Amino acid sequence: MSLDKPYLDVPGTTIFDAEQSRKGYWLNQFCMSLMKADNRARFKADERAYLDGWAMSEEQKQAVLARDLNWCIRLGGNIYFLAKIGATDGKSFQQMAGSMTGMTEEEYRNMMIGGGRSAQGNRVVGEDGDAQAHRQPQGAAGKKGT
Repeated sequence: MSLDKPYLDVPGTTIFDAEQSRKGYWLNQFCMSLMKADNRARFKADERAYLDGWAMSEEQKQAVLARDLNWCIRLGGNIYFLAKIGATDGKSFQQMAGSMTGMTEEEYRNMMIGGGRSAQGNRVVGEDGDAQAHRQPQGAAGKKGT
C-alpha cells in the first residue's frame, strides 16, 4: 500500500523516497560499480553486455544507453549515483544538469548564477511556470535542429 505523497504534485520533481529506492536498486548499484576503473573500461568497451550483467529492467537499460537522466530518475535512479555515468563519459555535473533541463551548459550555468528557476508558477502541477512539463525542454539544447 502506497503512502499519501502530496509532493507528487511538484512539477518536474521526482522525490527519491523508499519506493523510488526499491525501484532503482539495481540501476543505482550499476552506477556505483562505475567507481572502479576496470568496471568503467568494461562498460565503455561494450555497454549493452555490461548492463546485461545487472538485474535492471530493460527500460532502465534503455534509459542508460540513451543517457536520458530524467528517464533514469523516473525509473528509480538517484542523481548522486547517476553522476557516475556522466563522469564515465567525461561530463561535469553542470553539463549533466543542463542536459536534464534541455539547456546548454552555458544557459544552465547562467540560470543558476541568476538564482535558478523562480518558484512562482512552479509550486504545483497545473500552474504556468517554466518548470511545467509543457514548457520542457526550454533551452537551445532542447530545440530540434539547433
